Amino acid sequence: MSIENYEKAKQLIYQNEKIADFVGGRNNHLIFMAEKKLGLTFSNLYRDFLLSFGAGNFGSQEIYGIIKEDFENSSVPDAIWYTLTERKESDLPMHLLVIYDTGGDELFCLDFNHVGNNKEPKVVSFIPGISLENQQYKIIANDFGDFLLDLVQQEI
Repeated sequence: MSIENYEKAKQLIYQNEKIADFVGGRNNHLIFMAEKKLGLTFSNLYRDFLLSFGAGNFGSQEIYGIIKEDFENSSVPDAIWYTLTERKESDLPMHLLVIYDTGGDELFCLDFNHVGNNKEPKVVSFIPGISLENQQYKIIANDFGDFLLDLVQQEI
């Protein structure tokens, strides 16, 4: 179950704070501004991540979120800046939000066009440079909770 996996991931992050480096929880106003800028409404699990951690690293795993209000002039791990940049440079579809860069060819994104029964978007891969007609959108995780737990467990 996703909410349980998300809560387990949060607990593991708190228990291993020595390898956690997050900017800190962002407020609802900043989250609303990010949603408006992207034209998306974040899901409950991702919203809680933003409220709890903002953005940052758990060990070597970098999870994108919100850093600051200036979405146009930011950098990694700012999901809003990264998503806006990829929309311009790689024709990233409007329904995707970049949350993780594999360091290879793929970006992992929340896909707001593919929402599960729990109203949480699937985590899918997007490969910049591949035409939109040829994108596979391979499902990486059923939702953000499953994705985060997997990343955290890999680091531990």
